[in-house]
Parts: sequence; C-alpha cells; structure tokens
Amino acid sequence: MAQGTLPQDHPYGFWAKPKKAADGTLDMKTWETGIPGREGTIWEGATYPVTLLFPDGKFPANFYHPNIYPSGTVCLSILNEEKSWRPAITILLGIQDLLDAPNADDPAQLEAYTTFKYGLFFFAGPILRSADIQDVHRKDRSAYEKRVKQQAKDYIPK
Repeated sequence: MAQGTLPQDHPYGFWAKPKKAADGTLDMKTWETGIPGREGTIWEGATYPVTLLFPDGKFPANFYHPNIYPSGTVCLSILNEEKSWRPAITILLGIQDLLDAPNADDPAQLEAYTTFKYGLFFFAGPILRSADIQDVHRKDRSAYEKRVKQQAKDYIPK
C-alpha cells in the first residue's frame, strides 16, 4: 500500500493508517482506523475508532456492545486464527457487520449482552432465575438501542 494507507478504492467512510511512533516512523502492526456505522441502523451517522493491533482489533475501553470486551477487544471469529480467521476477509467490514448484528452466542460484555438479548438494564442485584428472565424477555431492545444511539453521539465526525 502506497504511503501506508488504504488504497483509494476503499469503501466510503472507512479510513485506516499506520500509527506513527515517537521517532516519526510508521508502526505497520498498529493501525488507527475508522469504521462508519451502517446506513439505516442505530449505528448510523458516526465513525467508530478502532485500533488494529494485527491481528487483533480494539475499540476504546468500555465501548458498549455485546461482542466487545470491556478492554475494547473485539470478540469476532474472523479475528481469531484458532476459530476461522482468513486474510481474504476484510477486517473492517467484518467489524462493521458485527456492530449491527451482534453474536449473542459469543458475548464479551455482560451489560451490553444482557440489554441486547433480554431488553434489561444491567444491575448489581440478585441474579434472576431463567424463568424470571423469560418473563421479561419481549425482544424489547429499546434500552439497548437508546444506549447505542447515545454512544454514537460521541463518535460523530467533526
């Protein structure tokens, strides 16, 4: 890649560049990237910063999403060599897909997962029995969507 950036034919709204070290050299294993929220989703209108530490990807710490660990590490099989990582898959597009289609079978963050899956706010109280959770589970994702939209405001490009 010329000058260490994405080719000019990259998908609209995405950006990526290697991080500069203190001495001015480019660290080709650490890339600063931006992933736009897909149009027509609750993620729309913002560009989310992701630092890629090849082959790992990281959002800012405490990023709210069921498949993002509190540390910011992405829980996505295409990034894990032991699961199904293949260089042919475009990593940034895979992460964009994950934003709007979380994998509820592989959660990385309890609060976002619980709100996404059960429509419940996370709380530090007694653990609910499975039957109790099923009673309140109505696929009401408004609490999850509200939190995502609030977070999106923090990442609107300036």
